[in-house]
Amino acid sequence: MLEGLTSEAIIERGKNVVMNTYGRLPMTMVKGDGAWVWDSDGKQYLDFVTGLAVNSLGHSHPAIVRAIEEQAKEILHTSNIYWIPNQVALAERLVKHSFADKVFFCNSGAEANEAAFKLARKYARKNYGEHKYEVISLENSFHGRTLATLTLTGQTKYQEGFDPLPVGVTYAALNDIEGLRAKIGDNTAAVFVEPIQGEGGVIPASIEFLQAARELCDQHGALLIFDEVQCGVGRTGKLFAYESSGVVPDIMTLAKALGGGVPIGAMLATNKVAKAFQPGDHASTFGGNPLATAAGCAVLDVMLADGFFEGVRERAAYFQQGLERLAQKYQTGGPVRGQGFIVGWPVSKLGPEIVEACLKNGLLINCVGGKILRFLPPLTVEKQEMDKALGILDEILSKIW
Repeated sequence: MLEGLTSEAIIERGKNVVMNTYGRLPMTMVKGDGAWVWDSDGKQYLDFVTGLAVNSLGHSHPAIVRAIEEQAKEILHTSNIYWIPNQVALAERLVKHSFADKVFFCNSGAEANEAAFKLARKYARKNYGEHKYEVISLENSFHGRTLATLTLTGQTKYQEGFDPLPVGVTYAALNDIEGLRAKIGDNTAAVFVEPIQGEGGVIPASIEFLQAARELCDQHGALLIFDEVQCGVGRTGKLFAYESSGVVPDIMTLAKALGGGVPIGAMLATNKVAKAFQPGDHASTFGGNPLATAAGCAVLDVMLADGFFEGVRERAAYFQQGLERLAQKYQTGGPVRGQGFIVGWPVSKLGPEIVEACLKNGLLINCVGGKILRFLPPLTVEKQEMDKALGILDEILSKIW
């Protein structure tokens, strides 16, 4: 397990055997506790990336650890040719607290979006005919790395070199109601929307745009699909991001925070839509296995406890106000944006340099598009930890801005 090796030694060995698909930072994480992580050299960091919005209850949360330990002693995996009690329990929680009636479990956000793509096309074909297969996605979106979800992703830089892509996908601009109206038609099977574009730079969809998307989908017999892989499961200060808009989708996809660090994805749908899938139409060997769903149940039990989200919203407002003060102090560009603890700070320049300086000073953040600092702290982060992060940013900007 490579215990006792330095970060440098682990990285050099990794370069020999691990495919070069990530621009990795030169560090190796080996321990986490709450909002903190440690590398193999013993250096401590305040983690405001949380595994890209995965560890939303922080690292090594007692409820998640306990659920994993107890389940590991019983059974880890059976496959979906049998009923899985934990899977039923997690699905019941998700259905009870959302618009949905049915849940399909998988292992990641890309798989959840792939399932949604397939369900939308199957539903459209069964109910309208072969002509209705087109899907509208949004420019600047991100939906995954499979060939279908790469096609849904409205950023050409991710698609380069993978042609030919699946046919039938077009793109409209986020928050451009007339642009969406011009794209949608009788051949449209579905419209994919991230309520907040995370990889696109933390850009929220306006309530007016979401309302218009719902109305247009209804007019044309198309399904409205919300990708809440990054912004869902508590990240916005509510269990699901769609709750803030009042706009209800037909399908919603989840992953990241749902397992608290254990890989799991989910596609939720209404009964009307879900019944388009029958045995053999879609599957996932590991999807919703006993271990992953035990962790998922623990995550939701913590989040659904009285007062949890009120505390998240209070702390998130405190943090955003602190960032806004710094943005005004240094005149960094556009306003801080986002909702809850998915926050983007446009810095117009020096984004990668700020991230690197934060790393050296013990704070983990990341940058999207070279110009947007993205903050995804644990929902359980404490005020003194936010103050420390803000202090590090203030000190860095005072030197390099």
